[in-house]
Amino acid sequence: DEFNLSAWGVAHRLADDIDRSKVYGVYPDAEGGIYPLGGGTTTLVYNLKTGKLERSHLSLAGTATNCAGGKTPWGSWLSCEESLAGTKHGLPQDHGWVFEVPATATGLVDPKPIKAMGRFKHEAACIDPRTGVVYLTEDVENSLFYRYLPVDPRHLDKGGKLQALAIVDQPSADTRNWNGVMWSQGQKLATRWINLSDVESPEGDLNLRGHADGAAFFARGEGIHWAEDHLYFTCTSGGVGRHGQIMRYVPSPREGAHDEALQPGQLELFVEATDRAVLDYVDNITIAPNGHVIGCEDRKIGTNHIKGVMPDGRIYTIARNAEPHDSDDTNSELAGVCFSPEGKTMFVNIYSPGVTLAITGPWETFRV
Repeated sequence: DEFNLSAWGVAHRLADDIDRSKVYGVYPDAEGGIYPLGGGTTTLVYNLKTGKLERSHLSLAGTATNCAGGKTPWGSWLSCEESLAGTKHGLPQDHGWVFEVPATATGLVDPKPIKAMGRFKHEAACIDPRTGVVYLTEDVENSLFYRYLPVDPRHLDKGGKLQALAIVDQPSADTRNWNGVMWSQGQKLATRWINLSDVESPEGDLNLRGHADGAAFFARGEGIHWAEDHLYFTCTSGGVGRHGQIMRYVPSPREGAHDEALQPGQLELFVEATDRAVLDYVDNITIAPNGHVIGCEDRKIGTNHIKGVMPDGRIYTIARNAEPHDSDDTNSELAGVCFSPEGKTMFVNIYSPGVTLAITGPWETFRV
């Protein structure tokens, strides 16, 4: 039972120890019990001076398949559901939302979905601190790349406009390079943005409707991270060999304004992996203090690594997952890579057996 692996423990024995009013979603089991769904977030407080975990607590409960998410400039976490489970599947509520969790919370937060940010298989989010625009990825084979223009950048739940990226003069483009090569590494394309309708998407078809209206397809949009004046996001199965792509998006100086088309944003195919021994299925990413892109591999065959990508696109290996391989000859994905605020400690999760590692190093001076 996959729910035995959640915070509720074997046979849900801890499910009655929390305030049910702070649980977003539940599910009924075959015996008539009603239990919180297993997704959510845990907040860890780690002392960088002592190198010890001081405390941890549940901060979001009852959500479904929470994935990469992303931080906000004002000290909160956007937790993203990678699921379209809902009332059509026997649940009392729909899933596929983004939830905001303040880092200062000392317990479970009120689980309020930000429905204006769309219902789809969310993966990750990042925010341009200059404009408050939120960028969102979607983990499906025919995903869109989204942006959310909030009415109030500090209060995302007050509403906003959801849009999807399109390529200028190439309506409904396919950036995946699966069926013929559309573009090559280093190539840059001017962009525009498609307004999306019915973003709460009861049919779970937001990506298909957006593509029909002209938005571009991407191959499993996953990790995303803001850099100095641009962002990177990964497309895990993109490329001719389907080993993965990393995109770089430079927003327009007039991002989200009515005259944005005069200076459109630029989308670059920053990296397209051609050899799985070099880079394969890059998933979660972050930016190191030296400006390098740090990526976690999530391949279902072989050994997964943490890789670094230099500004010129060269790739190097930082670490490998030394956990024993499972019966299908693979070990677990690395995920959730991020740095402490002062840049001296890199944290990363190993999906199974479910551990968080703290890796120290001279990251600010590290060079290859």
